[in-house]
Amino acid sequence: MATTTLDSIALGDLTVSRMGFGAMRLCGPRIMGYPENRENALAVLRRALDLGITLIDTADAYGPYVNEEQIAEALYPYPKDLVIATKGGNVRPADGRWVPDGRPDHLTQACDGSLRRLKLDCIDVYQWHVPDRNVPFEESIGALKALRDAGKVRHVGLSNVSAAQLAAARAIVPIVSVQNRYNVAARDSEDVLIACERDGLAFLPYFPIDAGDLATAGGVLADIARAHRATTAQIALAWLMARSKAMLPIPGTSSIAHLEENTAAASIELSTQQFAALDAIASQSG
Repeated sequence: MATTTLDSIALGDLTVSRMGFGAMRLCGPRIMGYPENRENALAVLRRALDLGITLIDTADAYGPYVNEEQIAEALYPYPKDLVIATKGGNVRPADGRWVPDGRPDHLTQACDGSLRRLKLDCIDVYQWHVPDRNVPFEESIGALKALRDAGKVRHVGLSNVSAAQLAAARAIVPIVSVQNRYNVAARDSEDVLIACERDGLAFLPYFPIDAGDLATAGGVLADIARAHRATTAQIALAWLMARSKAMLPIPGTSSIAHLEENTAAASIELSTQQFAALDAIASQSG
């Protein structure tokens, strides 16, 4: 499959492809441990770069630790234009739960661990995975600022935050991106997206092609997909990229074929009528 020409987007003072790759699905079942086919995971990462993707998104909680180790194994030494964005502040006990931990000491230790596993001296974009209701918000953000001041982190990003939390964080440390759940049928973070677009921040929608959400989108998505001889997932990604100049989708997959399909979605141009029909899905789905 030929490489799709991907537009670029600013991520702080960095420039990355406007479609990234979310590496989470390269782990084992329930995002725990290694996958059965370890070599396939490495091949998917390498193919992502072949397709022109220059942003890889991960987290220390994926595996845990496995995903960062896979990225280093597959891609180190890294190309100069590759940006790796990882996350800290979520821990995974043996039972597979996701447990927020926003204590400053933990965030510092988590960042140090990510630096070691990724074989980096400085993480391009370090994202706080999720606010911890047991730790004052400002204390956690202060730890991220300290990491940036220490040169361990080039840029700070947030994930799973409200518009109010984004504003509060920006009063303490510069923020370059927000990663919240958002797709054609799930738009609870619309106000956060608007804030990102207004202020020049990148918005990374996670679960951009969630199967359950796409099913909610119903026949409209399927009809438009048929018109373009595309998959419903491709149309959902094309809509995201047309939705806002701040949008930076990071679809994930463990399949090279699906990776190629997702990347090809960047070349799909929706008509004004098709975009409006998809835009109306959120109100229809409640």
